[in-house]
Amino acid sequence: METYKQNFAKLLADTEALFFDDNLVLKDGRPTPYFVNMGKFKSGKLNNQLCSYYVEMLVEKGIIDNIDIVFGPSYKGSSIACGMVNVLWTKYNIDKLYEYDRKEAKTHGDASGKKKMFVNNTFFDNCRVYIVDDVATSMATKVESIEKIQNDAEDNNINIIVAGVGIGIDREQTNVEGQNAIANFVEKTSIPVHSVAGINEVVQYLYEEKIPVLIKGEKQPIDEEVKKRFDDYIETYGV
Repeated sequence: METYKQNFAKLLADTEALFFDDNLVLKDGRPTPYFVNMGKFKSGKLNNQLCSYYVEMLVEKGIIDNIDIVFGPSYKGSSIACGMVNVLWTKYNIDKLYEYDRKEAKTHGDASGKKKMFVNNTFFDNCRVYIVDDVATSMATKVESIEKIQNDAEDNNINIIVAGVGIGIDREQTNVEGQNAIANFVEKTSIPVHSVAGINEVVQYLYEEKIPVLIKGEKQPIDEEVKKRFDDYIETYGV
């Protein structure tokens, strides 16, 4: 497990962004023994640390040069995109644009007479856009983002290339239909998806290293019971 992944796992535990509890449910209504809340990275220091791991992932995969704009869907993806371009500049002296969207189109001011879904107006002809977000389960948010980008390209008569999708944690589970949502997304769109880390390797690392994690409201190492609940969940819903 790469060093940046280990540091990411420790940060998830330290900030309580990763936690285990009873009666947790996902957005699609399914039960889950754990949850990842990227909203815990709410200070400058924590956001910088989080985004540095996304950047290290892109550097490790050698795809930085294939990206012009980092796009983060509202809401959590927006702070990730902004943080990533800051890290790229301060650590690597690489200057990239970043973009994020609105939940409702802007129709006033500079958008008078038209609808603007994107805040920074960074898209240009043949630009390469990399979408970043916190987690991925159904990939519905990513599909919606691509549709918005494509609509903007058509409205402005330009070509926009979605170069890839980056997520913090891959839950490595099926969607409500029992399908591998990420694999289906890649097959349908031919857009690669990268993750800073998969949930299996994160939990395994924290378990083996006995690093305290928030479990039912208390920080403690992952014990055999919690690990078994997690393993059984992956056995049932894992890809």
